[in-house]
Amino acid sequence: MDNVLDLFDQTVFDGERATGATNLLQVVWVYNRAIDIGGLLRFHRHLQQGRLSRRIERSPLPFGRHRWVRPDNGPELEVVSTSRPREEFDTWLSEQANTPLDAEHGPGWNLAVLPFSDGGGGVSLVISHCLADGVGLCEALADAASGRRDPVAWPVARSRRLRRALREDIRQTVRDLPAIRRAATAAIELARRGNDADTSGTAASAAPPVEADEVVSLPTATVFVDADEWDSRACALGGTANSLLAGLAGRIALRAGRLSADGSVALTLPVSVRTADDTRANAITNIDIAVDPHDAALDLRDIRVTVKQALIRSRDVTNERWELLPIAPLLPQWLIRRCVGVSAGSASSVISSNLGVVNPAAYRPDGTDADQFVIRTLGPGVTKATMHRLGGLLVVLAGRTRGRVFVSVLAYQPGDANTNDALRRNLSGALSDFLLTSTTGWACPEPVRAVQ
Repeated sequence: MDNVLDLFDQTVFDGERATGATNLLQVVWVYNRAIDIGGLLRFHRHLQQGRLSRRIERSPLPFGRHRWVRPDNGPELEVVSTSRPREEFDTWLSEQANTPLDAEHGPGWNLAVLPFSDGGGGVSLVISHCLADGVGLCEALADAASGRRDPVAWPVARSRRLRRALREDIRQTVRDLPAIRRAATAAIELARRGNDADTSGTAASAAPPVEADEVVSLPTATVFVDADEWDSRACALGGTANSLLAGLAGRIALRAGRLSADGSVALTLPVSVRTADDTRANAITNIDIAVDPHDAALDLRDIRVTVKQALIRSRDVTNERWELLPIAPLLPQWLIRRCVGVSAGSASSVISSNLGVVNPAAYRPDGTDADQFVIRTLGPGVTKATMHRLGGLLVVLAGRTRGRVFVSVLAYQPGDANTNDALRRNLSGALSDFLLTSTTGWACPEPVRAVQ
């Protein structure tokens, strides 16, 4: 098995190293009864034997491709001995999000369980995006819950002698040269178009200079919507479940003022290209579309057609940002920091990611169905300077489990309040635009009806 990192995986890793920020995924399970710790320990052991059980070993060449290796040791299951009120679960999840993780030195993930003082408990898994994307993570969770082991045996860390490592990595670079030349040509063309474009309407150009070492906390919000209601509303508006999410992302962007110069919203839709035997951490490509957010809550037909056409086009035309990946290993860290937004698109783009139907095994960490399941995107350690360089951030992630659709949002907009409460109001208002009912929190409260 070739253990050389895919170019996109290496770019994600190098981007984190250059900026000091860690892109994380957090899986949340909530049980309204006592959690079976024995079952959770089995789940944890299977995770250590599954596809998440690997780490990154750097090439000895400054421009070489990195490799997957077997971790020296795995993280222990973190069992909190003192229960906390359910109302403090969000606080605990934020604490878990700040768990030090390292895809190179380990640990790359951490599983923890918190008992609630009123009964039940919550489980959190935080993992570096360097190790898995959303679809790959769900597959790894389902494998662990079902007791399936990863058939891939990665090499032991530091198993290559220096001379052999240099020889192999130089050969790899030589094989990559044709792609590197094509990427350099594409980069020159992209830079030329960027210089010719009028960027006066982007959030990045309007951002004032800030101190590079000022770390910010990125606001997050999560809601649950009945899946039948989601599908019914999408159908009534002439759309699909996926185009409804794109429309919702557009309305959130509209409320946040995250618009392109022409008033449209630049949406980036990650599309999974994962195959059955895929060993990539991030097996995705992106499609980029522009949507009009103003009428999205009234009619989804235009968005549906635009998404469909973009998906068809992506089968034949490679995303031009992916064409730049071969030169990523050659870039120094200062230049990577300058180019860190290349995978996200324009300075005002919005990421709308739909995981679809999650394998039911993924929400059985103790062997039984959890009452609630969510996957969230997190960005601990990011600085205000990075956010202003990117022009801010808006990520909308959704998935379907147990008859409900969860929607989690991560956002930062230069010049705005950037609080959890403000983001919740924005998300709630966008859902009301679509006349959708949502619930929040972890106690399964009665839904609050949208304002008609």
